Formats: sequence, structure tokens, C-alpha cells
Amino acid sequence: MGNSIEPEGRTIALAGNPNVGKSTVFNALTGLRQHTGNWAGKTVTNAQGRCKFEGEEYRLMDLPGCVSLLSSTAEERAAREFLCSGEADSVIVVCDATCLERGLSLVLQVLEITPKAVVCVNLLDEAKRKGVWVDLEKLSGLLGVPVVGCAARSGKGLSRLMAAATEETEEREARYIPYPQPVEGALDRLQPLVSRWRTDVPARWLSLRLLEGEQPVPEEERGILEILEELWQEQSPQEFSDAIAGALADHARELARRTVTGLERGYSPRDRRLDRLFTGKWTAFPVMALLLLGILWLTMVGANVPSQLLSQGFSWVGAWLRELFALWSAPAWVTGVVLDGAYTTLSWVVAVMLPPMAIFFPLFTLLEDLGYLPRVAYNLDRCFQSCGACGKQALTTCMGFGCNAAGVVGCRIIDSPRERLIALLTNSFTPCNGRLPLLITMIALFFGAAGGGVEALFLAGLLLLSFAMTLAASRLLSQTLLRGMPSSFALELPPYRRPQVGKVLARSVLDRTLYVLGRAAAVAAPAGVVIWCLGNLTWNGVSLLTWCAGGLDPFARLLGLDGVILLAFLLALPANELVLPLLLMIYLSQGALVEMSDLSALGTLLGENGWTWVTALCVMVFSLFHWPCSTTCWTIWKETKSLGWTVFSCLLPTAFGMVLCFLIASAARVFGLG
Repeated sequence: MGNSIEPEGRTIALAGNPNVGKSTVFNALTGLRQHTGNWAGKTVTNAQGRCKFEGEEYRLMDLPGCVSLLSSTAEERAAREFLCSGEADSVIVVCDATCLERGLSLVLQVLEITPKAVVCVNLLDEAKRKGVWVDLEKLSGLLGVPVVGCAARSGKGLSRLMAAATEETEEREARYIPYPQPVEGALDRLQPLVSRWRTDVPARWLSLRLLEGEQPVPEEERGILEILEELWQEQSPQEFSDAIAGALADHARELARRTVTGLERGYSPRDRRLDRLFTGKWTAFPVMALLLLGILWLTMVGANVPSQLLSQGFSWVGAWLRELFALWSAPAWVTGVVLDGAYTTLSWVVAVMLPPMAIFFPLFTLLEDLGYLPRVAYNLDRCFQSCGACGKQALTTCMGFGCNAAGVVGCRIIDSPRERLIALLTNSFTPCNGRLPLLITMIALFFGAAGGGVEALFLAGLLLLSFAMTLAASRLLSQTLLRGMPSSFALELPPYRRPQVGKVLARSVLDRTLYVLGRAAAVAAPAGVVIWCLGNLTWNGVSLLTWCAGGLDPFARLLGLDGVILLAFLLALPANELVLPLLLMIYLSQGALVEMSDLSALGTLLGENGWTWVTALCVMVFSLFHWPCSTTCWTIWKETKSLGWTVFSCLLPTAFGMVLCFLIASAARVFGLG
């Protein structure tokens, strides 16, 4: 099923709280792979797909998950605007059967906008395991709309859901909940004027938003403005808002009390025990550290053999292609550009990048599906809040470990523009998967004599350094260019769920690994052509690469590097995976990227070119903190629409990296180290 949407057919919108399985319902109905996960804030923009049911085709809109339609976060605003547009012929509101009361508050708000709604009580399988039962028929009678039970992860109930969502809804009447008398009296005065002013949205719903001060009124509507001024003299907009929210909560609570049984058992004892471990005062951070070490160790050890096999396979294909080019009598420069440039660069990136990603992303996704990542955000919330940033930045930082471009896009879940920009500008401080191979190689060569456990510990230390610098940069920005008060937010801790290993593997490979690999491949081949040209074009008998490295050498020496290292980082802008092969290419004065799988030979070559453990340490620090790759830069520009902020996002981590490298190199020179 494709992504293109035809204008024909009815439109069905999917709304719901975060983490109720809304995107899972969407995926099951459309066949698309909208990325789902066991944490809040996954869907930020409106995803859309097509669904066929009983011979008819429908357009499904997956609205952002939102707790309420009353606040002004990006998620709630996007969902509210679509529902008010009247574009949806019907709305499916997805609720969690294990905590139905929370979802019913959103149901009541949707019903104030449109009666063309169906309530999907999802996760009935989890509710059954917890001893929670929902009287669906009784709830339907109380709400006046169809209520369908589902277990979307296994596909149960989806046919009944579509049947209810596609039935005619014209005869339904809007049902409104009763508000306290001050609110109802204010509505009686406002609605007649509002209905004449705006006919595109329900007058009662818009009047409620006016009372809360959430909706601007044009100057020409003097009657509405005068009534609002009179009402606000008796009760402030905040008091009206509190009364409205309180009435919604009370009504939702009463509906849940009358239709749900088994809630007296309370929070799952198993979840409570796990939370004492994963979010406990004394256990949260040690457990996080152990999990990080375990994932890194598995990634490092597990990627070695597949990388070697891929490298050997690409070498065999390269040799076969070279024979084919010779058979065709291709000019030497064509063979150089295509094979030594584009193909060699591309094969190196794939061989080095694919195995670690194929291990890291599934492990990361398993933690996400289990429900652990929101606990990470909970544990780190205080750290980011103390730096004047938003606690949700912990989630985008986690995304950055896989790919900084994905982390930048994930910053949309942060509502405050100031805090969103802080998270966006500092995401590149998190080392993405493309930087791991260089870090691992340097650790193995210069600090790995004690064994794999110490190597993993050393790498974990570098990642902790990157996290500390992320906090430092966030604090610096929040107190200078992006000064302001940190905002509050609600972070839901979802129930622990048994990961769906098959879907996790498919999703991590298709949605993440291949996506990132495709992005790297798209820039690796053209970059290989440029690198080959620089390595083979000469001036006075010296290649342009050597000339450039010599020009950068004096400045690079101040940072504990040399001109070759700095030039390699500059030329690796398309993909961080290119740094090491570029180093070898320039040191060996070759016209193409060089692969060296023998670590001892690589260590000997680096030593012959003046490398010490201090040089390796500076290289690792600079790898952690330097300009983001070209894909991340492009993503930052797309998100900010500002060339200035995009340039600043490159300069900020680079400044941190240069300062740290200068301090390390200066200390080494002063104390005679290395």
C-alpha cells in the first residue's frame, strides 16, 4: 500500500492520548509503518494512509497524540485544528482500557466538536491480564456513540471498529456535558453572538475557548469582547479554565466508575516492583549505566565478524568490477572515479556502518517497546530542568544515539520554541552511530590492552562526557542567547509490555537501519568522487590533499591533532564513517580510500606518523564534539528555516571540541605526557 493519497473517499481521523496504541491501530488498518513505540510523543505531525474496507477506500489521518484539546502544545494544536476543520467524516478516539478514565476526558472534548465519533477501547488484552473489565455496551449508551473493544497489536476487533467508523453519522446529535452554573451562564450569553461570528466550528465549543482566553477575537466583534470583559471581572480566564477542566475530569471519572471494574486492584504490582528498580533513588542511574555498557559491549563485539565478512564481499565484487572495466578498456580516470572513488567509499561506509546499526537499533527499539525509555527521560528530567532546558530533551538525546538527524526531528515533541531550539542545537553533542567505529578503533588500538570490558567502560566514559557537555551547552544557551524559564510538562510512564520481537526487528531494520544507511550511501558515493579527485589532482607533483593537510597542520597541532586528521574530519562532512579511511588514504599518499582490517598494522602506521595516546584521545574528543554531518545540518535547516541557527549548530559543538582538545594537548605538553 503506497503513501500517496487520492482525494476520493471518506476521511477518518484517529485521535487519542499518547501511548494508547493509536499508531498501532493506524498501522494495522493501513499497512503503513508509522513508527510506533511504548513512550509518549511519537507522532508529532499528521500521518496519513489509505485503508480498504468492504470494497471502499478510506483516507486515515493519524493525529498527534494529546492528553487534552484544551492546551496549546504543538500536538494538541495540530489535532484540534484538524478536528475543527470538519475535514474528517468520522473520528476514532483510541483509549487505553487499563486507564479508561484518562482517555474519556479526551472523548468528551471530541464530542463537543463533532458527534461523528467512535470510541476504540484498545489494549483489552492487557486489561484482561490485569483483571480490568470494561462494559462496552453500557459506555456506548452513556456516550451516545459506538464503543468498540480492540487489541490492535494482535488485530482483534479492527473489523468491527471500521464497520462502526464507516456507518452513517448524520442522525447523531451532539452531546454536551453540564458545566458549573457560572460557565453555563456565560455560555448562554456568548453562544448567540459566537454562532453569528463563526459558522465553521461549534458555537458552544468556541465559546468555551473564548472563556479560557485561548481564542483571539477581532476588534469588530465588540459585543463578544464586551461580554468577555464583564465575565472576566467576575471570574478570571484561568478560573473558567479550571472549572471546565474540572467538570470534564469529574464526568470522565463518573463514566469510568459506572463502566469499569477491577481498577480497585490499583497499579500493577509487577510494574511497581520494576519501577522501584528502574526509577529508584539509588538504583536508577546504576541500572542505566549497566544497560548502556551492555548495549555498547554487544554492539562492539557483535559487529566485528559481520563487518569483516561484508568487507571481504565488497572487495571480491570490486575486483570483479575492475576486471570488467579492464575488459571494456575503460579509461584509467573512469575506473578511478567509479571504482576507487564512488564504489570504494560506498562499500567502506556500508561495511563499517551496517553491522553496528543492525545490533544497536534493535536493542534500542526493544528498550523502547518494553517501556524503559520513558523511565530514562524521567530519571534525567531533573538534570535538564536544572540547566534551563525541557525534560523531554532526554528523549531526543536518546534518539541522537542512533542518528542525530532523527534526534533533531524528534525535538518537535518539545512545545516551547526556546527549549526546542536548545534541544535541537545540542543534539549533535550526542555521538551518533556513525562516530562509534572510529571511537571503538581508537580505544582498541591505544587503550584496549586490558580487554573488552575495559574498552566498553572507556567508551561509556566518553558517552558520559558527551552527556555532561550536552548539559553544559544547554545551560550556556539558556543563560545567554536563549534565556528564559524552563517549562513544565507531563511525562507518562507507560506500563511495561512484552516486546514484540518480530515487529521490533522488522521496524528497527526497515525504519531505522536501512533509512540511516540509505542516507549515508546517498552522500558517500558523491563524496568518494570528490575525495578521489583531490587525491589524484596534483600541483607541483603534490596532491591537493597533501597541500590542504599541510596548510591545516600548524593550527591542528595546537589541538593535539595534525593537518591530516583535521582535513579528514572536514572531508567526512557527508558521513562520519569516512574519517578513518580518509586518514589512511592521506597518510599512505594513495589516490583512493584505503581499508586496513589489521589493527596492529593500523597502529604501526599511525605510530609512524607521530600518533601517541594523547593524539588518539584528542581525536576521540574531537569526534565527539565537532560539526554535525551534512544530513543533520540539512535537517536542522529544515526544522529552523534559519541559516543563522544552522551555522550556529555547527559552530557550537566545534567550539567545545576545540577547547577540550586544546586543554588536553596543552596539559600533555606541560607535563611531558605522550
